[in-house]
Amino acid sequence: VQLVESGGGLVQPGGSLRLSCTASRHITSMGWFRQTPGKEREGVAAVDEDGTTFYADSVKGRFTLSSDNAKNTLYLQMNSLRPEDTAIYYCGADRSNARLLFNQLVPLDSWGQGTQVTVSA
Repeated sequence: VQLVESGGGLVQPGGSLRLSCTASRHITSMGWFRQTPGKEREGVAAVDEDGTTFYADSVKGRFTLSSDNAKNTLYLQMNSLRPEDTAIYYCGADRSNARLLFNQLVPLDSWGQGTQVTVSA
């Protein structure tokens, strides 16, 4: 499965961005991850075809997943952005369920190329 991401950029604290990830075909679960220099990549949010959803505690109430199943596209709406949200955001997809994907308990089938999100005044 190929993943194509879009939507990153520079935004002021408190602002919003929406990331998109389009898969070349249907796959069981998809999610967003982020990484900053010197840190491990962490799960941000993930969902599977059963609708099971996971969010990192740090983004609950601010970030929301949605999807367009006809387009195999996953969206991440990011509101109330903070400087600590600055990172490269990666889309990931796998044949396993959202729990395994979100916690990276399996090697994921596919990764996107990454998109930079910078939150700064």
